[in-house]
Amino acid sequence: MKNHSQSSEKPTRFRWIVAGLFFLVYTVASADRANLGVALPFIRKEFPMTNAEAGALLSIFLLAYALAQIPSGFASSRFGVRRIFSFSMIATSVFTGLMGTVSSIVGLKVCRFFLGVAEGPLPIGIASTINNWFPAKEKGTATGIFLAAVKFGPVLVPPICVAIVAVWGWREIFYFFAVPGILLSVMWYFVVANHPSESRFVNAQELAHITDETDNVIIQSGDRKQHSFKRLDKFIRVSEVEPITTSKGLFRSWNVIGCSLGYSFQVGISMIMLSWIPTYLITVKNFSIMNMGFVAAAPWVGAIFGNLLGGILSDRVLEKRRKPGMMLSALATTGMMYALVNSPNDPTLYAALLFTTGTLISIGYSSYMVYPMGLASKKVFPIASSIVNTGGQLGGAAAPFLVGLLLDSYGWNQVFICMAAASFVTLLILFTIKEPIPATLKNDEQEASEAGEKLLTLAPGKG
Repeated sequence: MKNHSQSSEKPTRFRWIVAGLFFLVYTVASADRANLGVALPFIRKEFPMTNAEAGALLSIFLLAYALAQIPSGFASSRFGVRRIFSFSMIATSVFTGLMGTVSSIVGLKVCRFFLGVAEGPLPIGIASTINNWFPAKEKGTATGIFLAAVKFGPVLVPPICVAIVAVWGWREIFYFFAVPGILLSVMWYFVVANHPSESRFVNAQELAHITDETDNVIIQSGDRKQHSFKRLDKFIRVSEVEPITTSKGLFRSWNVIGCSLGYSFQVGISMIMLSWIPTYLITVKNFSIMNMGFVAAAPWVGAIFGNLLGGILSDRVLEKRRKPGMMLSALATTGMMYALVNSPNDPTLYAALLFTTGTLISIGYSSYMVYPMGLASKKVFPIASSIVNTGGQLGGAAAPFLVGLLLDSYGWNQVFICMAAASFVTLLILFTIKEPIPATLKNDEQEASEAGEKLLTLAPGKG
């Protein structure tokens, strides 16, 4: 009788608490990287620099961030997310604060480089947490929440930074943003386990739900809906693949490499918007500081909506198909970059245009992080995620510097045209990779599911 009562216990929903926590963590982390873009016009008054030099300052963070990705993937795979992630967040906060103490451009570059190294493990840790803590049918939504945080930080940054500069100065921006990350890192260490089976906040019923991989395929035999996607599946090249279980196999997989290349162009475009738009609004559009703060936040408000919408569409409407959202974003972004060439000068209209741009570019953004989950086993997934993110961050590192070179020789029209071309190249690359269906469920996902079922039977009162 006792066992029956316990087995009918409602599942906890602690995984969504975890989602809320990694949303807060990465909101702070993304704000730490974004605040330089708003502070830059004021920094350049104290430390004069060319556009190319300013672009290099913006790019050095992402260069270091990219170099840290693959080592972070191996470290997280070996030592677990909990320790690496918490240390990374503390180090991120420390180097953010040090940005406000520098007395030269060289000091800015050094702090910015080590900020990139410090923050490198964070996206790998969150992607691995999503892979471990959520069933297949929720991974797209959870990743949408994660990537919405990437955009929510830049929404908060412009108005907060403008207020801080108005009252104090640009240095105080970095002191202010250094504090929250330390608090959140301590909370993460004591609350979030490497795997839900190790968490005292997760009962057996929720664990069974998390480890249920019976629906971890795009198309199942006898599915009545599969015919409605027949043409789409042919277009996106749905194919059965064997799960990749070794790091060597990941580096040899064109699906992984192609995803990484496509992501590099998309992150590059996002970083240009993040790093250069505040300067563009002040120097080209001649907006006031307050109007700049309002308009510069618009694409990231749209991006939050786009990320959440894209995750839900990928999971529920498209039944775990990841490529359609990625391809839609690439095509739509190409058109939006052309629209920005002849953009309006009115702050409200320009904010609306940037909101639409942010929404469209972000619909497929979360899918780049979810896509490797359909290719790699959970053991080597942190490495797969690091490969994709390395490509993305290398693109992000190169883009602001290249924009600086373009601006020194040409103008903003050429910048927007180049971004349109880059997004179209992304679309071409996406045509070459497959939409994977797991060839077998007899891998570590199935073993985790069996472990969950065993725990449900033997210890139904857990939690």
